[in-house]
Amino acid sequence: MLINVMHPEEARVAIVHDGLLMELNIEISGKEQTKGNIYKGVVMRVEPGLQAAFVDIGRAKPGFLQIGELHPDLWQWRDDVPEEQRKRRPRIQEVLRRGQELVVQVEKDERDNKGSALTSYLSLPGRYMVIMPGSIYI
Repeated sequence: MLINVMHPEEARVAIVHDGLLMELNIEISGKEQTKGNIYKGVVMRVEPGLQAAFVDIGRAKPGFLQIGELHPDLWQWRDDVPEEQRKRRPRIQEVLRRGQELVVQVEKDERDNKGSALTSYLSLPGRYMVIMPGSIYI
């Protein structure tokens, strides 16, 4: 592993194996990338009209989680939804509530006045495989 931090505004890390460059990461201060980061977030607001929720992940702006990005393992049905209706795809207000904690991953970084796009389908890429907790694929 080679690390170059000659300039305070830029850090470079290279991984070299047997003389071959395997990986290179460059991080510029003030432009830290959050894409791929995993956070434990708290639901701040559920928006039924958008079928989405705003989640506090500790950044300046709350993240945005759409119902399609909410893993079925995280569905916590409200008590007023009958058991026979719980087999269908829910509306967001039926399975998320304010103050609920979720583990989410950033899919898209913040930009302009919008927060990060989030998903609860976690993906942990490695050199030879990708681990996707909760996935049924092998």
